[in-house]
Amino acid sequence: MTEEQLQVLVERISREDFGLKFKHRAIFNNRLRTTGGRYLLRSHNIEINPKQYHFFGEEALIGIIKHELCHYHLHIQGKGYKHRDQDFKMLMQKVGAPRFCDVVPGTVNMSTTTHKYECQTCHLQYKRKRKLDVRKYVCGKCKGKLKKI
Repeated sequence: MTEEQLQVLVERISREDFGLKFKHRAIFNNRLRTTGGRYLLRSHNIEINPKQYHFFGEEALIGIIKHELCHYHLHIQGKGYKHRDQDFKMLMQKVGAPRFCDVVPGTVNMSTTTHKYECQTCHLQYKRKRKLDVRKYVCGKCKGKLKKI
């Protein structure tokens, strides 16, 4: 799907499901990883993750577009456009927009802990997402030296 086809699709969904015109740009953004799309408050443009279309098809893409159009139209009208706002929740339910999108394979870390450390004195083990400088940090239990395992 090209960006021109995406623009036409967004305009059609906006007109048919919301009864309002979409007057800004809809583009693909290859840098999006963990989200299906996003609505930009300053420019009012909508960015869509192209991987969602490639992995899950047009139906998933339409759901993402509806979700982002809920943000768009409510923000333009000066109503509550955030996920926690009642206006947003009601409009999403009315148009059948999903709250979340599917996770693209390969975008989520398989393991949440990548670094393991052990105290050389009491042998207490630490699991951390971020790397520690073992010259700077010591064991919280006995103040012994840490080593990476």
